[in-house]
Amino acid sequence: MEMKKRISLELRNRTPAEVAELVVDNCRSADGEVEGLTDSFTELEFLSMVNVGLSSLAKLPSLPKLRKLELSDNNLSGSLETLSQKCPNLTYLNLSGNKIKELSNVEALQSLKSLQSLDLFNCEITSLEDYRESVFELLPQVTFLDGFDQEDNEAPDSEADDDDEDGEEGAGATGDYDEEDDEDEDEDGSEGGEVGLSFQVNRADQDDDDDEDDYGEEEEEEDAAGAQGQKRKRDVDDEGEDDDDDEDD
Repeated sequence: MEMKKRISLELRNRTPAEVAELVVDNCRSADGEVEGLTDSFTELEFLSMVNVGLSSLAKLPSLPKLRKLELSDNNLSGSLETLSQKCPNLTYLNLSGNKIKELSNVEALQSLKSLQSLDLFNCEITSLEDYRESVFELLPQVTFLDGFDQEDNEAPDSEADDDDEDGEEGAGATGDYDEEDDEDEDEDGSEGGEVGLSFQVNRADQDDDDDEDDYGEEEEEEDAAGAQGQKRKRDVDDEGEDDDDDEDD
């Protein structure tokens, strides 16, 4: 897809002045030039044109608010003075994988006073003797070159740091919450255990009382049955005596 058409699609019914980020990686640029970008992109802060076949930045429009520019894997080789003129507020510039060979190619970046991170990885310039020392000396405003500072400390990834901080805070909050829940569950469990024990003891006592009541009722029934049996026996005996008396008469 051509760069001009790709940019048109990326607008998504927005005006250029409403666009803060624009990514057109892997599209095709006509004659190695920037096309489809105009001075109307006044609010653009991040622009990525990776592997689009750029060999020149001559047609790059003025982008006063642009802070991050991705130009890796293109064919840029000459002076970078256009960047200093059109993107004066750049803080991050990735030129890795281009055809930059000499220090003179990046000398024009001296006027980018806000430039903090510069990437020239996989460019021929990196094979120069004392390459890193020379670039840091040439561009004293640059803190990170190819992802590392002068003491070989790796550049922080702001997005990763934000994710880690959010993760740690989230984990901490979740951990505290779980711990409190566990404590509550333990307390509830212990209280439940005590209640359960008391209930079992009371239930056992009640069962014993029920057994005693049942036993008492059985004794009463047996006594009543015995008394009734004795009564019946006396009645039979009395009838027998009456019969004997009749016979004697």
